[in-house]
Order: sequence, then structure tokens, then C-alpha cells
Amino acid sequence: MAKKLILATRKSPLALKQTEMVAAHLARTLGVETELLKIVTTGDKQAEWSLEGKGGKGLFTSELEQALLRGEADVAVHSTKDLPGEMAADLAIGGYLPRDDPRDVLVFRQGGGAPRTIATGSPRRRLQVALLFPDVVFSEIRGNVDTRLRKIAEQNVADATVLAAAGLRRLGIAGWPGLEFRPLAFTEMVPAVGQGAIAVQCRAADATRFKDVFDAATAGAVVLERAFQTALGGGCHTAFGAHVTANTLYFFHEKGGLRNVPLSPSDFVDPATTADRLLKQFGLT
Repeated sequence: MAKKLILATRKSPLALKQTEMVAAHLARTLGVETELLKIVTTGDKQAEWSLEGKGGKGLFTSELEQALLRGEADVAVHSTKDLPGEMAADLAIGGYLPRDDPRDVLVFRQGGGAPRTIATGSPRRRLQVALLFPDVVFSEIRGNVDTRLRKIAEQNVADATVLAAAGLRRLGIAGWPGLEFRPLAFTEMVPAVGQGAIAVQCRAADATRFKDVFDAATAGAVVLERAFQTALGGGCHTAFGAHVTANTLYFFHEKGGLRNVPLSPSDFVDPATTADRLLKQFGLT
């Protein structure tokens, strides 16, 4: 393997932090130098777009993938939850760093009681939060994590929002003046596919170079989650979440609600078959 690898990444503070984590891991495991190729994606440029309205697929990943295909980068680093279910045939996932806390966190103003307005552009989050707070009114919110926190704490755009616990941890945000953080259990809010996992994408021809470099347990869980995503064709239009632990699938779909079902080791052997079987059991195919 080359002694230097170029890592394609978005320019957001969270993306850069995650890419630095991958760079450090590759330096430790492969003894390579790394260089970051910072790219502004369509999703970053169109900060006022509604991701739900635009469909969301590939808005934060396509430009990074194109850099891989053109040979400008050796790997691309993604928040796994941003990756569409489909991938170009010439690309592959080299692996995942060990997964961080995959839960969603309800962030709300201190002393305000139950939120009456919640800002989130995610259909998955909206429908599940509505089960917790049936009378809540929703609005859109965009921006980096600290921007969203300021919008709730200082600009009063809404009483609350929902953020990923992993992103907060990676940015070192354990609290925020005037705000309370409440992690949501999987039985309250099923995370997005791959939430909390950092994906390292590469050209398919290079995939064997990364064999045994990344975390096998995270890969096993995320591959099964992504099998549901692929089978459903889920994008930002669909209110859908799936989270896999060693022995349980937590699943949410706008047409079937919240579910959790036990998993056995055999369910991880052929993820596509497992996803097809369970989706039929749920009445979704």
C-alpha cells in the first residue's frame, strides 16, 4: 500500500473531526501518512434546502464518491447515516471505526416543561417524537451542531431539537448553556441506519487492502441495517430507522410503527435474506 493516503471529507467541524479519527487509525494500523482533501458537498452548499423536499440521497456524499472514482482520493470518510442504500459498483465500504453512542438526544430549553415546538427536518425523528409529545408542532432546522444549539438556546427558533449523541460526543459537547440533553432509548426513538458509525469508503479494487483494519462488530451490525435500507429504498422522504445490537433489531417505519425483534447469530450470515424475511413479517413488502 502507498505510504500516503488521501482522505476525502466534508468541511464541517464534525466531518473533519471524524476524518481525523480515521487518519489516526490508519496511521496506527497501516503505518501510513494521510492528507485530507476537503470538499464542499451539494448538501453543504444548499444550507437552506429542505432535505426532505430534495430527497436527501447523496447530498452529502456524491462529491466525495466522485473524488474516489476520479482517483483524487484514496478513501472517503462519511457519517454512515448519510450514505444512500445504493452504491456505485466501483465503490465499496472498506470498513467502520468502532461505533459510538448511536442514540438520538432530545435537546430542549431548561425549565420550559414539555416542548411545544420541535425543530427537525427528519421525518424519522418527527414521527417518533410525535409518539412522545402528541401535540407538538414541528419546524425545519439546518446547520452544524453548534449552529443548531444556538438556534434553540439563543434564537428561540423552537423549544427543542433532536441531535445524534455520537456527533455531540465527538465534538466534545456534553452540555450547553440554557439547554438540557435527554438521550432517547431505542424503544422511544429508533436511530437512523448506521447512526454513530463512521464509514470508510474506497474503490472496490482496493477493498482487500483494508481487510482486518476496521471494526468487525460494527460492520456486522451496520451491514444488516443497510440491508433493510436497500430493500426499502429509504431516503429522506421515508420515515424509517433500523438499529442492530448483538441480539436485537430495533425498527421503525412510518407504515408499521416501532418494533423490536430478537436476532440470532444466523441472522447476520445473509443480511439481505434476513431483511427480506423480516420486512415480509412486518407487512412492508
